[in-house]
Formats: sequence, structure tokens, C-alpha cells
Amino acid sequence: MIKLDIINEVVNRTGITKTKAEMAVETVFETMKRALHEGDRIELRGFGIFNVRPRKTGIGRNPRTGAEVAIPPGKAVRFKPGKELQTLQ
Repeated sequence: MIKLDIINEVVNRTGITKTKAEMAVETVFETMKRALHEGDRIELRGFGIFNVRPRKTGIGRNPRTGAEVAIPPGKAVRFKPGKELQTLQ
């Protein structure tokens, strides 16, 4: 599923125009990105939790040469699915 599929589903379920549905979906995603960038936690009941966690430094290898490469510390977005999403069958 891609973003266009989500927009089309919003149009089909609500009957609003595609332009307004696209604006609504974009607004939701931009708001989520901004919140994660600020370090906030996003909890969507019944779906899951998005949060930003620090990533440790590490040592990787260049697959071509086999040379060791230092991996700098950073941040990564993590997703923990909610109970309803975990029990999908």
C-alpha cells in the first residue's frame, strides 16, 4: 500500500474531493514527522506507538573491500504495534 492508496480510501469512505483528502493525509503525516523530529511520542490507540530512540555507535564493514567503517551515533524511529494489530490473522 502506498500513500495514494490511503488517499483513495479516504475519498471512497468520506466522499470528499481527492484534493482535500490528499491535503488531510499530508497534514497527518507532516504532523507526525514534526512530532517525531521534536522527540515526542505518538500513540495511536489500537494501532501502535511511534517513538524516537538513540542508536549506538558501531563498527560496520564495507561489503566491497571488507574495510571497517565507524557508524556514528544517531536516532531511529521505532514502532511498537498495539494489541489489535499484533493479533492479526
